[in-house]
Amino acid sequence: MTNAGELIDRLVWTSVFGSDEALRGGARATLRGLAAAAGIRPASIHALYMAVGRGEAGGFTVPAINIRALTYDTARAAVRAAKALDAGAVIFEISRGEMEYSRQTPDEYATVVIGAALREGHAGPLFIQGDHVQVNAKKYHGPERDRELEALRELIRQELAAGFYNIDIDASTLVDLEQPALAAQQRLNVSLAADFTAFIRSHEPEGITVSVGGEIGEVGGRNSTVDELRAFMTGYRAARQAGGGGPGISKISVQTGTAHGGFVNADGSVRRDVNIDFEVLSELSRVARAEYGLAGAVQHGASTLPADAFDAFPRSGTCEIHLATEFLNILYDHPLFPPPLKAEMYEWVRRNAGAERAPHDTEQQFLYKTRKKAIGAFKHEVWSLGEDVRQAIGAALEKQFALLMRRLRVENTSELVAKHWR
Repeated sequence: MTNAGELIDRLVWTSVFGSDEALRGGARATLRGLAAAAGIRPASIHALYMAVGRGEAGGFTVPAINIRALTYDTARAAVRAAKALDAGAVIFEISRGEMEYSRQTPDEYATVVIGAALREGHAGPLFIQGDHVQVNAKKYHGPERDRELEALRELIRQELAAGFYNIDIDASTLVDLEQPALAAQQRLNVSLAADFTAFIRSHEPEGITVSVGGEIGEVGGRNSTVDELRAFMTGYRAARQAGGGGPGISKISVQTGTAHGGFVNADGSVRRDVNIDFEVLSELSRVARAEYGLAGAVQHGASTLPADAFDAFPRSGTCEIHLATEFLNILYDHPLFPPPLKAEMYEWVRRNAGAERAPHDTEQQFLYKTRKKAIGAFKHEVWSLGEDVRQAIGAALEKQFALLMRRLRVENTSELVAKHWR
């Protein structure tokens, strides 16, 4: 006889690998119905962030967990860690780019995360986020501008329909640092952030205020400044008012010294000595709250930092931190991950992502930076790893999630979250 856990496992598998769209769709609908009956609700973190902006809550940094591979087992590990710590302030997210190379649609991703929450006995709000709904600068400045903007609108429609009630707009790719005035530098960023906010507000479900994020500095570039924040917010607020007003962004992403994927040594090992300017991060968060009522600044590209660095984020008032690469490292570098499968994935990367090799990259640096691109092509093989291997990887992930949640001080936040969610 199939028990409830095995039924959920089968439904999740079918929702991803079912032989046709109807079969996958039926499994997803069943999973969502079971989750709703169990009290699991996709939710917006907007109200909690507004409470932080008013000074009614705080002292923690919300981890936003990007899951690129082995999504079901990874999400289960995160839910287990959160349950053990009574951590309610946790976000599951995926970016536009990650969806493409990991071959996960918004509906698939959200359903698998919901299935993981159901499998691990979660009840209550579940925060799912569209990370980096990002404008491609080359397309925007070329003949594909209209097509690019419509692609982003369609992505937002799909995310909202799937239960992504937290969406981060990233038009920071269009910031023009060659302009002498800050307002001019941020002009396109401001305009598109306001336009997409209005689009989200016009499509969000009744009774839900989606948490929208903005971004002022592209991760990997030079550090953000308070003056840039003020220039962006002044323009953004004016544009929102001219467009009819209504709730704006709840947080602002900034650059303070990190890079997506971390910094890699010549031998392929990850540098752990990255210098983040916590004074700048603290001041940006303070101004965001005091002058604009936002929850604070958001830190990207930080998952590969040393463990003892994470305590500084709550102290600096950082409201949210995006974490991704280290979880993929745990998967790839786990001693039980099959060497033949890794070798096959690496060979696929050499054949299919060779154009991304920088002139100065060693072989190890190239593979580290591009191995994420093989995740979608080998999704079935990775999900099909033996149960003992998946359990061991899941245990390693759970340990890392628990460490991060403790250091980011989201333990015992379930009651606070229950007080501020819609």
